[in-house]
Amino acid sequence: MTSVTQIPPLVTIFGGSGFVGRHLVQALARRGYRIRVAVRNPNVAHHLQPLGNVGQIHAIQANLRHRGSIDRAVQGADCVVNLVGILHESGKQRFDAIQADGARAVAEAAKSVGARLVHLSSIGADPASESSYARTKAAGEQAAFETHKDAVVFRSSIIFGPEDDFFNRFANMARFSPFLPLIGGGHTKFQPVYVGDVAEALARAVDGKVKGGRVYELGGPRVLSFRECMQTVLEVTERKRILLPLPWAIATLMGSVFQILPKPLLTVDQVVQLKVDNIVSEAAEKDGRTLRGLGIQPQGMDAILPTYLWTYRATGQFPRQTSELG
Repeated sequence: MTSVTQIPPLVTIFGGSGFVGRHLVQALARRGYRIRVAVRNPNVAHHLQPLGNVGQIHAIQANLRHRGSIDRAVQGADCVVNLVGILHESGKQRFDAIQADGARAVAEAAKSVGARLVHLSSIGADPASESSYARTKAAGEQAAFETHKDAVVFRSSIIFGPEDDFFNRFANMARFSPFLPLIGGGHTKFQPVYVGDVAEALARAVDGKVKGGRVYELGGPRVLSFRECMQTVLEVTERKRILLPLPWAIATLMGSVFQILPKPLLTVDQVVQLKVDNIVSEAAEKDGRTLRGLGIQPQGMDAILPTYLWTYRATGQFPRQTSELG
């Protein structure tokens, strides 16, 4: 009797070549999924192929501003994951276009092929926020649930790990600047979460092990103020710098100047975001809509930050080796 080999499920990941995406690709490759990485420029995704077996991972061109490319990217997919987000606007990459309209297009395309939907958002997503980033993140969540009542939505606090945009940014600043800024006095609270833990939560949702129709909030084991985050950067990199409080008005002025640069250190919208704490809510903790509620023990920064911030201190280069993505 001839046995029939079952074809593994196909997962399309929008934004799969990014910081979180590459960790998710690795987690799914270990589980045996076929993975389609949907990115604006497939050439930037070649580094993902060694994370899986031959033919297991391939890239396809897709742009969240072009619906046709989205529809092509989800053809045949069993599950669609949307990781796409931007930290600041540039050219045609606008918050509304990417995080609201783009998220809806992905959700509708996934629905059209009968694929399940997993969506990554951010703690602080709020339709009433003064921040365009936060409002459009909330719009993306709404689009996910309006289209898929069983969608799984994750909100994360700031994510740390090799090539993160937060701790590496300030570690780089400390190489040249005699001070690190404490925006608004440095009182804003964060709950930094390890990128590997976020990827594992996403992978479990792809596995179908996470209850849909809910928003999960992902944070690490510790809540730190902005000041404590900066102190941690200086301790790990063994640098002594002045921690300089910046009143909101001055920070806003700086943001208005910096945001015209191609890769701004700060924007006005980011200053607005910093006025709200970025931590897991009491409601999510109570309902078990957290990493621990998913059976994932969140990893702290103490053992992980030194593995890449020290490298960055010595070389000025982000670690990019595949072995550091696990």
